[in-house]
Amino acid sequence: MYSIISGKFLAGIITIAVIFVSLFLFIGGLGLRLLGVVPGADEVGRLALYLVVSICYVGFWLGLAILASVIFRGVATSALAVLALWILLAFFLPLGAQVAAETLAPMPAAATSEADIEAMVRHQRLKQGVSYVSPIALYTDATSVILDPYRKTTRSLVLMGPLERLSVSRFENPLPLDARALVVAPHLVLLVALTLLCFGVTYATFLRHEIRAI
Repeated sequence: MYSIISGKFLAGIITIAVIFVSLFLFIGGLGLRLLGVVPGADEVGRLALYLVVSICYVGFWLGLAILASVIFRGVATSALAVLALWILLAFFLPLGAQVAAETLAPMPAAATSEADIEAMVRHQRLKQGVSYVSPIALYTDATSVILDPYRKTTRSLVLMGPLERLSVSRFENPLPLDARALVVAPHLVLLVALTLLCFGVTYATFLRHEIRAI
């Protein structure tokens, strides 16, 4: 019974990985042909990191689709259930995160004091923490750091003084690949954890159905 679930998941994730790698190689070859610009080691590393994160993200939805197919016997019902969950995570969860942040940690009108700055930080942290329930937010923030060479954090609010702003404007350099991987690592771990959670719930549900059938 375990081999049935693991076989479906491994076959799906291997197929997805092959498709993604093929698309990346095709687009990379087409870009070399049309532009004639050879990417450096940092660009290749960022693309490889983006590929890994994308495979993990799609792997989560694959695990969720297998879970829905085990819970709901009908193909149409399981597809609609996954689609409804995607709509909930993509559209309604960000609204819920905004409402929760406004209710529990209201944003001050202006940052005129240290207390206002702390309130702004609490607001952004709460909003981001609630939104990270969705793998869509995890994937979006992770890929934004990977693809933007000059973005150094997933936070939308970064506090800097005048000297820090001057230093950034004059001496801003792309974030190294190893530092970029460290920034993205928590998001990747959460995506893998969510995928394994779906896989574990799928196996437990499938096993319960088989026991009832016996």
